Amino acid sequence: MSQFEQLDLVSAADGIAKKEFTSKELTTWSLDRLETIGRQYNAVFRIDHEAALSRAHALDALQASGLLLGPLHGVPLAHKDLIDVAGKEMHAGSKILKGHLAKKNAWVIRELDTAGQVNLGSLHMAEFAMSPTGFNGHYGHGLNPWNPEYPCGGSSSGSGIAVAARLVFGSLGSDTGGSIRQPAFMCGITGIKPTSKRVSIDGVFPLSHTLDCVGPLAQTARDCARLLTHISRPNPNDPWCTTHPNEDYEKALTGDLNGIRIGVPQDFYRENIDAEMTAALETSLEVLKGRGAKLIEVKVPNMVRIHDMLAIVLTTEAAQTHRDWFEKRPQDYSDQVRARIKPGFSQSAIDYVEALRARDHFIQEYLQLCLGNCDALHIPVARSHTPTIAATTSGDLDHVLHSISQLTSTNRAINYLGLPAMSVPAGFSSRAMPLAFQLVGKPFAENTILKIADAYQRDTKWHTMRPNV
Repeated sequence: MSQFEQLDLVSAADGIAKKEFTSKELTTWSLDRLETIGRQYNAVFRIDHEAALSRAHALDALQASGLLLGPLHGVPLAHKDLIDVAGKEMHAGSKILKGHLAKKNAWVIRELDTAGQVNLGSLHMAEFAMSPTGFNGHYGHGLNPWNPEYPCGGSSSGSGIAVAARLVFGSLGSDTGGSIRQPAFMCGITGIKPTSKRVSIDGVFPLSHTLDCVGPLAQTARDCARLLTHISRPNPNDPWCTTHPNEDYEKALTGDLNGIRIGVPQDFYRENIDAEMTAALETSLEVLKGRGAKLIEVKVPNMVRIHDMLAIVLTTEAAQTHRDWFEKRPQDYSDQVRARIKPGFSQSAIDYVEALRARDHFIQEYLQLCLGNCDALHIPVARSHTPTIAATTSGDLDHVLHSISQLTSTNRAINYLGLPAMSVPAGFSSRAMPLAFQLVGKPFAENTILKIADAYQRDTKWHTMRPNV
């Protein structure tokens, strides 16, 4: 088969299992696209050609002997450059960590290896995961494959590009305030942030250990379900990881939404929203109604207060991670990143502890108002379409920081609340850039939001569209 770009992750895995093509054929094709298209759109940091081809060859030999490792056997993937791979460079998009070699595999890498992945390398990201657009002052912008004048979203920049441009069939990113959902939205793919610490963060470079999540970006909800199934086993050696039992998320994907109640808030999430985004949201709701879902209007709590709490936690924890480097190597941070970390050094210990203590109260308030009578919440990923790279970099620094902070205004609170959320493709703007909606679930209800997204994708084709690269 020559048109591998028509495959999603699940069909790629199925094709290998049925011996329609080999892992080596698929890996060779994927490596070539990473080397050409991936570098053109600044999607990659490192490509492990020899290791990937050797792994694919070994997996093909294993299959020839009658064995398959798992439901990802032989599928080419690549992951965000803050996830450790033993013996390989991991520099989290920074100048400071350049040359750093990981000592062991991150938990999620070990889990995907067990499931049969072929890991092709590390993907571009925003410096220390601190940009929702994919800005990187050291290594350049990640370029959106739909139009390189636009950002690809961040901080999981290369993950969004690589999946959207069909360079790999899935990728792991991280999300502290929208960094999976933002590139999924801007690049027109599907991405899910799981419940806080549902997936172990062992071996993942931290931005804010309280808020950080690891999750998949892929073409479809089913692809994401398969990846999430194989990275969400509890890690007994990670004190942050939950002990919630592992689930097979694909089992929930029936397409039937009868009895599913979807909350639709008007307050906050629909304020100052772009007309094209509104139209995409309304159209997606009609599709979900057609699948049997019941729509319920709901209220939201004081989101300003929740965002204040998140800012305290994020900046304080980021400052703690960066304290020594900030004192010894401040010149090795880009201006944007240095400005975003700096407020953390002035936060008081009292404010930080109170922000952590207040979290349970705000979680319960949000669950009661938004999800008390619903199974999931339907909100925008962003209030407007993707701005150009120029619009997010021009002007004085304070203006730029304010502009980019607005991009995640509908995402950030979800990390503080620890809830699962995902971005689902929902059309294109008049500028031919992707639009999306966001689903938010109750704690550990990833199966519910994946079920809703999958049902929607059975009746739409937005997730199948790919840029002309």
